[in-house]
Amino acid sequence: MKLRNIFLFMMVLIGLSVNSQTLTKIWTTSGGLKTPESALFDEKTNNVYVTNIDGDASTKDGNGFISILDLDGKIKNLKWVTGLNAPKGQAIHKGNLYVSDIDELVVISIKDAKITSKIKLENAKFLNDVTASEDGTVFVTDMRDNKIYVLENGKLVLWLEDKLITNPNGLWAEKGKLYIGTGQIIEADIKTKALKVLVDNCGGIDGIEKMENGEFIYSNWPGRIFVTKGTESIKLLDTVDKKNTADIDYVPGKKLVLVPTFLGNSVEAYKLNP
Repeated sequence: MKLRNIFLFMMVLIGLSVNSQTLTKIWTTSGGLKTPESALFDEKTNNVYVTNIDGDASTKDGNGFISILDLDGKIKNLKWVTGLNAPKGQAIHKGNLYVSDIDELVVISIKDAKITSKIKLENAKFLNDVTASEDGTVFVTDMRDNKIYVLENGKLVLWLEDKLITNPNGLWAEKGKLYIGTGQIIEADIKTKALKVLVDNCGGIDGIEKMENGEFIYSNWPGRIFVTKGTESIKLLDTVDKKNTADIDYVPGKKLVLVPTFLGNSVEAYKLNP
């Protein structure tokens, strides 16, 4: 076999290997959710928290609420916490659920199912995703203002503003790094704030999670889910014009991807294979 043909054959094999991962739908919630934006698994309770906007994503109408699902997709408590406006991203640390809500970071005691504080950010334009590092540092994106804030001493303080940070949404914090989803996956060193682009041409990332193998899985709101392979993105799901794929979560160990469908008013669970 000629060298060129051997090379082409090897590239085909590599392509097949790279694209061998698939998503298989496991369940869909049956009803009751209202514009679900974010799903978040709590390993301590085995619950899934779902933020429901129930209206316009920028309107303070008091309709927003948080639901609890189990890992089989059953709604355990449709309106576990109410009194929100348009809740979006979520993070958990030491028994508290942190939720972004237009211009506020809402802190909820999970044990008591009660809002304990609302931290308002003056001049906020559109607070979106939230993440917490291992030491409990909470970060929040302001997507429309191209900024990332940190919670310090009960206040939201500007943490990062940079020309690379355009329409930041999804966040993931781990081992001293903050991963930021824009049209790229950007790594920020939490101590130095040094930035590095890890993956380009990602579209507008909504939810971003890191998997056991160190690669990322992320969503584009219009209806796409990708996994990364080094610097490349591989599409696993495309439901554009059918269902949105908002702020996803990934359940390690079970290889489950939890997908809020936003205008589809459901959460769907997919098994990542192999």
